[in-house]
Formats: sequence, structure tokens, C-alpha cells
Amino acid sequence: MMTARRLGFTLGRGRIHTTTQPNKARAIFRARKVLEEIVYDTVALEGNPFTFPEVKTLMDGITVGGRRTEDAEQVLNQARSWRELLARVERGTFRLDRATFEELHALIAREEALEWGRLRTGAVRIAGTTHEPPDAQGLPERMEAAIETIGAMKGVHRKAIAAFLWTARNQPFWDGNKRAGRLMMNGILLEHGHDVLTVAAAKRLEFNEKMIRFYDSADGAQMLRFMAECSLDPNLRVGTQADALGRSREG
Repeated sequence: MMTARRLGFTLGRGRIHTTTQPNKARAIFRARKVLEEIVYDTVALEGNPFTFPEVKTLMDGITVGGRRTEDAEQVLNQARSWRELLARVERGTFRLDRATFEELHALIAREEALEWGRLRTGAVRIAGTTHEPPDAQGLPERMEAAIETIGAMKGVHRKAIAAFLWTARNQPFWDGNKRAGRLMMNGILLEHGHDVLTVAAAKRLEFNEKMIRFYDSADGAQMLRFMAECSLDPNLRVGTQADALGRSREG
């Protein structure tokens, strides 16, 4: 209950567990192998019209004709931010802190948000929901408190998904919040040797519907399960504590 009060939402009691042993080098390697797909999934959730072959071509350094410059830049921004994240995890310099949030956001939302790499200083809205993100006043303190709370949570996957959901619900930046939240989420997972979570482009409608329900209800249980099911780890499961006890490693 204390965690729910500090974060502003609940996560339910589902326990995420896996029989896969954590291995940072393996998790980084697996993420790099499908990086084009991860970037494609990311921009597709934003409504970017680039197809997977076009994303791959652009990431290979070849210009794609017939597309808006803004859409191409969004693809390249995601690629840059993911490469930076993987490099930080590999070097052991990734941190769950405000500075990392802002530095990665500066890559994610470059030339897209009103400001990038800085917390917002005004009000924002989330389309399709009655939820109103907190006022910008006191935002730095709220972020620091949330980071402290999330950092103290048990279960790497719960901690990681909580970081994403807090970012989405509080909208600390002018734009690019869900992307920043998912990048930080995956940084937490990779740092602990777990496979990344990526929402497939085909699940865009389901993702948006569940996020709207989360915004309106502050109940994150459904999103916790949904995000866990988007893991590259084929052995990841969400169940009760009794299901997990004694036969698998909690993530």
C-alpha cells in the first residue's frame, strides 16, 4: 500500500517468474540481434508509417524515399537511444536516476518534443482519458521520490514495469514519455541480466486500450501482465506467489 501511495497506482499481486537464469551479456546480445524489430515496434506504437524493411534500411544508413523527414528522424532517434542504452548497460554505467532519464530522453525526443532532455515546465494532457498528469510544479521532487520507491521494490520485472507505468502516467517530459519509460524499463531488465520487453506493432490497439484503462483507473495489474507477456524470454510467466515458489527465479 505504501508503494501504491507513493507511485499513484497499484500493480496487483501477480508475481513474474522465469526459469531462465539472468545473464547480462546474453540479454544484451539478444537485444542487439533484434534491434531493428525493437525500433520498428517502438515507432509503430507512435503511429509512424515506416514499415519494418524501411526501418531496417534506414538503420543501415540508406535514405528511404517518399517518407517525411520527421518520421525518419523519429526512427533514427529510437535507434540512437537504444544503442546508447545498450552501451551503458554493457559498460556498467546505466543508472535508474533522473540524469539517465533526461540523457536518454534527449536522444529519444530530439527535434520532436518542445524541449528534450529536460523535465516539462507546463501542463500536458493525455488524449482519450480523464486522467490529468500532475502539475509541473514539484515534478523534480516527485520523480526523485518515485525513483527511490521503484528502486526499493522487489522483483526486477515489477520494478522495471513500474518505472514505465510511472513515466507514462506522470508525463515528466513534454513528449516521448512512454518511449522514455520503456527505455528505462529495459535498462533495468538488462542491467539485471533479463531479456527486454518490446510491444509488437501488431499489439498496438491492445496496448492503447489497456493504457487508457490504466490511466483512468490507476490499476496497473492488467498492464503488468500485458507488458510481461511482451518479453523476449520464452520462459517468463505471470502467476501467483504459490505458482512461482520453489520452482523458478523471480524477475
